[in-house]
Amino acid sequence: MTHAQLVKLAESWLRRSYRCGVILSEQACSSGEVADVIGWKGRCRSVVVECKASRADFLADAQKPWRKDPDLALGCERIYLAPAGLIAPAELPAGWGLLECRGRKLQFVVKPRRASLRTPQGMMHEMNLLLASLRRVEVRIEPQTITDFLKWKNRLAEYNGGAYPAGLMLPEEEPNPYLQEKQACMSGRAIDSTLSQD
Repeated sequence: MTHAQLVKLAESWLRRSYRCGVILSEQACSSGEVADVIGWKGRCRSVVVECKASRADFLADAQKPWRKDPDLALGCERIYLAPAGLIAPAELPAGWGLLECRGRKLQFVVKPRRASLRTPQGMMHEMNLLLASLRRVEVRIEPQTITDFLKWKNRLAEYNGGAYPAGLMLPEEEPNPYLQEKQACMSGRAIDSTLSQD
């Protein structure tokens, strides 16, 4: 199993099993860390999967600055993915999980700690990673901006005489699980605040 194959498996696993809506692979952030695969789900919960195809790669990983100082690292949850038997559970850094690859199937040997490992500094590195990735997209679609790109339905309406083509939802009607979760959370706080005043 090559490193590139492990990365593809990790991307698919994060999308399917962990239900991450945004997934990036092999992108650098401001700390210098290049997560093999990182995904985000729900309320900005991030999951990093480090893919190791050899013992040498795994041992070298421990020498990186963000492994020596985990406060710099990305990921609320952190997981190593390796072929079966390559990494012993006792070798894992504190809080890390271990996924083993057996053929094309991935199986947890050690589950990662549920409590977040990410620090405020790690969160800033993740924000840098996301912003840098958005900028790369914007460079590729220039002269169009990200904002225009995200409003493609508005252009369709212009081309269609002011009406949306049949079967398209208005942008404000599109379901967005990230915004819905935030709105539900805010509603819950408003209710709690009202109850505490009574």
